[in-house]
Amino acid sequence: MTDRRYRQPLPLGGEDGLPFSKGLMARALIAAGLSADRAYELALAVEAELAASDRPATTIERLEEVAIQTLGREDGHAAMQRLRRYRDLYELDRPIILLVGGATGTGKSTVATDVAYRLGITRVTSTDFVRQTMRAFFSREFMPAIHHSSFEAGRAMAGDEEEGDSVVGGFLEQTREVLVGVRAAIDRALEEGWSMVLEGVHLVPGMLPKEIEGALVVECVLGIEDAEAHASHFWIRDTDSEGVRPYEKYLEAFDDIRLIQAYILGRALKHGVPVIENGNIEEAIVEVMELVLAAAEPVAAGQ
Repeated sequence: MTDRRYRQPLPLGGEDGLPFSKGLMARALIAAGLSADRAYELALAVEAELAASDRPATTIERLEEVAIQTLGREDGHAAMQRLRRYRDLYELDRPIILLVGGATGTGKSTVATDVAYRLGITRVTSTDFVRQTMRAFFSREFMPAIHHSSFEAGRAMAGDEEEGDSVVGGFLEQTREVLVGVRAAIDRALEEGWSMVLEGVHLVPGMLPKEIEGALVVECVLGIEDAEAHASHFWIRDTDSEGVRPYEKYLEAFDDIRLIQAYILGRALKHGVPVIENGNIEEAIVEVMELVLAAAEPVAAGQ
């Protein structure tokens, strides 16, 4: 059974003797799709009402009344509908495995980390971390593909492939090897009943099972259609990493990165995996959250 301590409960107060927390309430409302400003406005209104009535807790029914008073009837009702969906997600008696794929530089790490925070999931990892761990155990001579970046793995390929085939072929060889470690990480999370968010270029649609017994699996792929917008992400990576991930390295390989993106998006289309355009990071986060909430609805209804 899933240990729900590792997913944030609906913070109405009173649960397990804990008082109402406006911070946790705002976080839950943001997770349910409200803007940060509106979420804190509603959380403050609830806190004020509880203080005035000297009560430590509220109910979702009373919360809806306050939401309508604070946000207006339409917006308040919509916010509570989303919050109920968030509550149903928390009540699932199974862990969540969220897989966020996409080519290098499409914002997977940022989106995955933010979504995990909103869902109250504490385990977030990347396929690059899995690959780095594998490098410590398997030498370059034994497993050459994992000792290169995903867009450079073609250098480890022998043969007379066309240049494009070599790029994708090397990437796929690396992906098959990394996915062995990825599946082990998922299996460990399931054994312990943990939810997990996993992101990485190696989460290629069709190469991991869509259904994993005992878990709610949600899979999506991020993409950036505009090449200039995609390239700009590498400036941000360079700045954020203080030069550890230099822009020039990715610029030189940009055509190969775009080639891998086209391959991943084609696989997503073939296997029915949602593709989320990451032209706006906040909109992409909301779309991923909506995928998780929508996937949970039929499961919650059948429990």
